[in-house]
Amino acid sequence: MIQARLLEPAWRSLLLNEAMLKHLAGLDAFLAATRAAGTTVYPAPEHYFNALNAVPPSGVKVVILGQDPYHSAGLANGFAFAVPESVKPPPSLRNILTEVQRDLGPREAPLPDHDLMPWVKQGVLLLNAVLSVSKGVAGSHHNRGWEIFTDAVIAHLGARAEPTVFMFWGKAAQRKASFVQRDHHLILTAPHPSPLSVYRGFAGCGHFSQCNRFLMAQAQRPIDW
Repeated sequence: MIQARLLEPAWRSLLLNEAMLKHLAGLDAFLAATRAAGTTVYPAPEHYFNALNAVPPSGVKVVILGQDPYHSAGLANGFAFAVPESVKPPPSLRNILTEVQRDLGPREAPLPDHDLMPWVKQGVLLLNAVLSVSKGVAGSHHNRGWEIFTDAVIAHLGARAEPTVFMFWGKAAQRKASFVQRDHHLILTAPHPSPLSVYRGFAGCGHFSQCNRFLMAQAQRPIDW
């Protein structure tokens, strides 16, 4: 079940108006029916809002938007692309970290842990367009209602005065670019970093260096990727 009370108060006050709560109730019915039919859903419900709960609205400097959670056991943890430290990084995450190295060059410090919490702690919101998925079936919860909720997240951040970097990876993520007011934000788009599309434009996209140049131009601290 979707437990809206698990969403931190700062986000809750921005997102959970009466209309959104009614909408989430319909999404909850779909998720309950899916589980009742014997289908495993990832991540566990208490992790749906992890990405939002880890970065308050006022702390968001960068949004990395993916598509939906990993659909294999033990991977989805409520943060787009990240995985628990106990598991091997999947191909999409490996491709992201490879691009960080290619884009930013040699570094003294090691790359971040698989859970990407060093990024999160600097204000990087690791959000998916859809916050749940059925086991083994990528995209299985698209168009079931999550998009309206995450549209509201992007719309809020895109309307703020604070300059913010938006990285939209994959078609599902790129559809949200229209919610961002472009005059004072930076929008970066690329194919999804999965093995199926990484060489169609994600590899070599240079998003991490572009992000940091933008932040420094706005007198903000760059992200230590």
